[in-house]
Amino acid sequence: MTKTESKTFYKELLSLAIPIGLQNLLVALIGASDALMLGRLTQDAVSAVSLANQIAFIMNLFIGAVTGGGSALIAQYWGKGDKAMVKNLFCLIVKLSFGISVIFFALAMFTPTLLMKIYTNDETLIAIGASYLKAVAVSYLFSGVTQCYYIVMKVEGNAAKSVMISVVTLVADMTIDFFLIYGIAGVPKLGANGSAYSTVVVEFIALVWCVVYSYRGKNTQLDFCGLTWFSGGIFKDLFKISLPMLGSSLAWGLGFSMHSLIMGHLGSDATAAASIASVAQELVTCVCKGISAGAGIIVGKLLGQNLFDKAKEYGKKFCKISFLIGGIHLILLCILGPVAAAFFVLSETAKQYLVIMLIFSGFYVFAYSVNTIIVCGIFPAGGDAKYDAISVFIASWCFALPLALLGTFVFKWNTVVIYMLMCADEIVKLPWIYPRYKKYLWLKNLTRE
Repeated sequence: MTKTESKTFYKELLSLAIPIGLQNLLVALIGASDALMLGRLTQDAVSAVSLANQIAFIMNLFIGAVTGGGSALIAQYWGKGDKAMVKNLFCLIVKLSFGISVIFFALAMFTPTLLMKIYTNDETLIAIGASYLKAVAVSYLFSGVTQCYYIVMKVEGNAAKSVMISVVTLVADMTIDFFLIYGIAGVPKLGANGSAYSTVVVEFIALVWCVVYSYRGKNTQLDFCGLTWFSGGIFKDLFKISLPMLGSSLAWGLGFSMHSLIMGHLGSDATAAASIASVAQELVTCVCKGISAGAGIIVGKLLGQNLFDKAKEYGKKFCKISFLIGGIHLILLCILGPVAAAFFVLSETAKQYLVIMLIFSGFYVFAYSVNTIIVCGIFPAGGDAKYDAISVFIASWCFALPLALLGTFVFKWNTVVIYMLMCADEIVKLPWIYPRYKKYLWLKNLTRE
């Protein structure tokens, strides 16, 4: 790669990775601000809300598979110059995402106590979490559609707009949280439910903003023709990518959700520490998620133009970047461990757990960064989504989770040991990525005439 080509590469990557990474950071900051404010309220509040939010987490796994498959196809058709198909694909993923949102809305609204009992047997946490779920359920109807708008904004080169929306929603969420959680200036003190109501408001604001923006200029927008359009061949293409991504997301996400179940049965100290460690992981991995999304879009556009040699060269560059970013994330979390414990109202036991969990999380996020950029960015851009599903299933469900479950319910191992076992799945997957990459199964043009 010449200096000019390298300059072009980094310019294009930064134009996508920085806005997408910032958006992921802002979304994570919303979760972090909720955890911080609730953590200053009571330990039970932050634990209950963390468990309750596993429902939204699982919903987003389904929506993420749809939008992930849609993103791969939209990027290739955009590279090809077929904007009519871009609009039709956008309308298709909106319909699918909204359908998923309706199902999870109904579950959270009408069976919140049952959902909470899956994750904990603590009656206090169940009561707080069930009330929170009923309050936050309406936001599910907005968030799925908003994610579809963000996808098409990024492909069109308008990623900065999604960042602006996220900045406004972050400020709004923190402001509303402050008043509703603590009952400031005569506002009723709603505790955990205050956080839920603020989520509903900011998700509604984000969706309305996206819809209004889409009708300006030549941006991709919803219309009747697109919403009624259907193609069996295109749906099959989407299904081929999204189904393995869904399998991967469910295997990883349900496994990650099992982490909450395991911690929930180890007590409030373990749950609170693990919840805060999870927020810290979300914050520091925003960069790798931005690069992963950018890699998928950049490589996908090249493949849609049949520029296979250039796509291969870019893929090699992304591999090197993934290890560099992983190393930076490792250092950040190791430093963050002792510092983070001072900001939360925790018992001494929970603080000890938190420091050790964050230090070990550094090694977890190193592997996670590499896996995310290569397996979740480069591979799906050309339709190679099966490997991720297989590797996640083996690493999580055949290794890490069985050991963690046995340690929790049978052998009664130390809490920190169980946490390390749960986080070992990403590390186990690491040695097998490069051999798969070198097969170049991801070098495919997926578009149709």
